[in-house]
Amino acid sequence: MSHNEMIVLTNAVLITCIVQRGAADAVVQAAHEAGAQGATIFHGRGTGVRQKHLGLLGLTVNAEKEIIYIVVPDDQADRIFERIFVTAKLDTPGMGIIYTTPIEKMATHIPHQVAARFGAHLSPSAAREPHDHAK
Repeated sequence: MSHNEMIVLTNAVLITCIVQRGAADAVVQAAHEAGAQGATIFHGRGTGVRQKHLGLLGLTVNAEKEIIYIVVPDDQADRIFERIFVTAKLDTPGMGIIYTTPIEKMATHIPHQVAARFGAHLSPSAAREPHDHAK
């Protein structure tokens, strides 16, 4: 692959999961076991509608969160989504939320064998542009 070749992925889904601080590692492990190749985890702080309802039950919800981004081929999204939901115990009030976002187009360095699973193609603009490697 040329350094200037751009592989564009079009059949991908972003799974976003927001969980209580400390739960992200288990979520990523479950996603990996279900077929995900990697994840990005970052920390956040948030409150929600459930804060007041849980307060009435005498439960407190930590405002510190971990947000996990996982990009997966669209044909694997449901399986990975369900595995994360169960692992993160998202059927329990206050544990978090998970949702998917279709990705119209994405590009980064992607090995050809991985790109093939995502339905990747070479960007026409990258293929047409002349490249001077002597610079």
